[in-house]
Amino acid sequence: MDAQVDLGPLFEAGPAMDALDLLETRAGGVERFGHDLLPVLRVPFRGLSFTHPPSLPHFRAARFGRDAQTKRSRAARMTSTRNRNCLPGGAAGRAALLILIAGGITACERGSAETADPAPISDLSALSDRFWDAYLSWNPLQATYLGEHRLSDRVRDISPSGRNNRRREVGALMGALAAIDLASLPAGNRLTYLALDHQLSAEVAEQTCDLEVWVVDHREGFQLDFLNIVGAQPLETPVDGERMIRRWNAFADYIDDYISNLRTGLETGRVAARASVNRTIVQLDALLERPVEEWPIYAPAGTRLDAWPEGTRHDFRAGIREAASERIRPAYARLRDFLRDELYPHSRTGAAIGLSSLPGGSACYEAMIRNFTTLELTPAEIHAQGLAELERVHDELRTLGQEVLGASDLKQIQQRLRSDPEMFFRWPGEIVQMAEEAYARAALVMPDWFGTPPVTEMVIRPIPLYEAPQSVLAYYREPAPDGSRPGTYYVNTYRPEIRPRYQADVLSFHEAIPGHHLQTAIAQEVAGLPEFRKHLGSVAFVEGWALYAERLADEMGLYVDDLSRIGLASYDAWRASRLVVDTGIHAFGWTREEAIDFVRENTLLAEVNIENEVDRYITSPAQALTYKLGQLEISRLRAKAEATLGEAFSIAEFHDRVLENGALSLPALGDAIESWLAETAS
Repeated sequence: MDAQVDLGPLFEAGPAMDALDLLETRAGGVERFGHDLLPVLRVPFRGLSFTHPPSLPHFRAARFGRDAQTKRSRAARMTSTRNRNCLPGGAAGRAALLILIAGGITACERGSAETADPAPISDLSALSDRFWDAYLSWNPLQATYLGEHRLSDRVRDISPSGRNNRRREVGALMGALAAIDLASLPAGNRLTYLALDHQLSAEVAEQTCDLEVWVVDHREGFQLDFLNIVGAQPLETPVDGERMIRRWNAFADYIDDYISNLRTGLETGRVAARASVNRTIVQLDALLERPVEEWPIYAPAGTRLDAWPEGTRHDFRAGIREAASERIRPAYARLRDFLRDELYPHSRTGAAIGLSSLPGGSACYEAMIRNFTTLELTPAEIHAQGLAELERVHDELRTLGQEVLGASDLKQIQQRLRSDPEMFFRWPGEIVQMAEEAYARAALVMPDWFGTPPVTEMVIRPIPLYEAPQSVLAYYREPAPDGSRPGTYYVNTYRPEIRPRYQADVLSFHEAIPGHHLQTAIAQEVAGLPEFRKHLGSVAFVEGWALYAERLADEMGLYVDDLSRIGLASYDAWRASRLVVDTGIHAFGWTREEAIDFVRENTLLAEVNIENEVDRYITSPAQALTYKLGQLEISRLRAKAEATLGEAFSIAEFHDRVLENGALSLPALGDAIESWLAETAS
């Protein structure tokens, strides 16, 4: 039986402060906020490094010039096509989680917006703005990346009082949403209702798991975010400088609150898995071995500030040096010592690495599955689906292996691809160059496959060296909405000799075009969407689209040979294995060694990547499920559209219909496509 989320405490906690009132009362002093733990895009909101290697200049496709008129024209086109979608009637009540209208949507008239009561629409618009203001106040670092610099002196408040304030705010927002009649809203506003419901449900899932008292994250933890924020932190005026110094000093307070929270977790039997703790200790050791003058947070002290008064420049530089040397570095050392001496001996090992071993862990995992996938699936159902997908992809690999390598046995294919040095890169620059070439090929043919391709630029960067050894293969960070910073595809160039060439293209198509960059840029450029829908949404949509894009790239003629198509199939096997391994770890008591063995036997991942991936699944439960489940749903909707429309089916129009509403939950996406098909067929 699915675990139920008890919302009672949220509404019984007493009167909630309005989000704007809360911001006003906090505006007077230095605040202790912190790491944006679970935005919709964990990967896209990773940090920018402060400096870029001079040998790797910005790479841009010529067609991606940021022309204001082009952007306005595209926004107008997207607005007109968005209005064609009609998402009619559904459940009038309010559910705690997202399954509000499953099975209850039918076609409606285009004129529904004209006959709807304007009051609920106005209420929903105001509530969307209120949520966005609250969300940014909860996640000030993410606000900085999005160009909301009024919060650039803050970090997330993870103190007990800060967490309680968020609970009350979420409760008030959910109550306000419940008061709006879903059935009275026109199509586009219903999608906003469902998107807002999804975001609030994600906050409830975090609170159900009480993540801030036990999570230790070597991949996306605040210890990296604090270093990486330098690349987005404004430093144009003395006021910017004052904000930077206040934020830098607040980092140390955040770390002390974090240590206190982890001690609370220890006392209540909730502690991170050893793999996560150990990797974070290794990461901190490597950082602390470097002089603080080499840390990114120290770099602003050397910035030329010629327009500032001399005394102000001097005070700013002294303030940054003092914050870095006397506050931040000692706080990182305290964290390393705490993790090593107090937490590590109690960290979870063996069959206890999964969520099910924690108090309330099974309910937490089920809540995280709903949050990430937006589907009502049990761990057993997901596990079985993964095994079935693996068998299908293995058949494809056997066929390709026979054609390319003369071997149809999976173990022989694995042996050949893992042992031949020619299959791997030789130096870091090759990795970046191959990514740039794949991006350029995709940009050239993109207009044939998308009716309204984005105009936002993207650049390719290596993952910073202090982060790379414990990091993933790649990640994407979305562009600044005002155009001041392009989208950025970060690729891991650490130890190139372990990174397969034949998987480089599929990785690029996932992260850039037609994957994350294309989807994210389109969402930002759509006119009329509430701000939160441009930047937040369903992880299952975002990652499902990027995995769908890997296959789409083959249809677009982007893979250069059959060896790179083996890379494509190998990535599909990898994502299918996640359904098995994630559920195995967190629901069925698998050990780390069992998970590693399964991935080794069923995928083509290199050994170092296998261990990195398994530790990722241990650290971030349910997130890895989103790729394959999202891909399967988008592929199902495409097959239905092709069957329904026949010769009238247009791949470019289908892609526009999928992407034009932002990153919807999978049920909401299905309803939107069903409505489009019903309207088109009639």
